[in-house]
Amino acid sequence: MAINAQSELIDYLRTAYYVWFTTVRDDGMPQPTPVWFLWLEADQKILIFSQPSAQKVKNIRSNPKVAVSYAFNDANDYVVVMGEAAITDSVPSDQLDMYLTKYDQGILALGMTRDSMIAAFSAVIIVTPQRIRGE
Repeated sequence: MAINAQSELIDYLRTAYYVWFTTVRDDGMPQPTPVWFLWLEADQKILIFSQPSAQKVKNIRSNPKVAVSYAFNDANDYVVVMGEAAITDSVPSDQLDMYLTKYDQGILALGMTRDSMIAAFSAVIIVTPQRIRGE
């Protein structure tokens, strides 16, 4: 199913600072984790960086089915993206720059630089949405 990039739900993904990213462990236990992310407008995909040894990376290698969710106000409005994740170790420089610009203040708050952030969080996760639901 094609994702309508003009939908109200996608608008929330364009502006949200973090989302809940849920993977599934080998024992079947869902593993929700708050993550920084970037909505890739042209590709209609979600970009997430992770430490290579993180549980979410191990989970994706066993089961690529994932969910990304975000509650965007106090009126019980939400968006849930269900899809498949793939792991790579590279990202186009324009996407990397957009991500780093979005999170410059957060990176500084962690006591990191852009370079140390990318070195530590070198696993690139690309989520391809298959279904979006929300209110």
